[in-house]
Amino acid sequence: MPTILLLLVSNLFMTTAWYWHLKGGMNKPLALVILISWGIAFVEYCFAVPANRIGFASGWSAGQLKIVQEALALIVFGGFMVLVLGEPLHWRHAAAFLCIMGAVAFLFVGR
Repeated sequence: MPTILLLLVSNLFMTTAWYWHLKGGMNKPLALVILISWGIAFVEYCFAVPANRIGFASGWSAGQLKIVQEALALIVFGGFMVLVLGEPLHWRHAAAFLCIMGAVAFLFVGR
């Protein structure tokens, strides 16, 4: 559970680092946006690295850690896309998410 919570928080920061400037920051100089994003990404790493170490020490494989991170990234991005960027969700988003959940299931089945 700590692994999932840490990965969730890291994804909140990384999604913000990558996409915050699309809403209201497009008029800022690119170099400034990159520096701000790097600062936000630093915080993301402070959560992602411990999450991966804890998960790996608890018996998760690197593949399991990565696929869970990707599933959480889709959840976080979906919320960010709707709440911050004001874009609607479509059936394609749900279908893509189900595919990722299938990948999660394949990597965890039998463990």
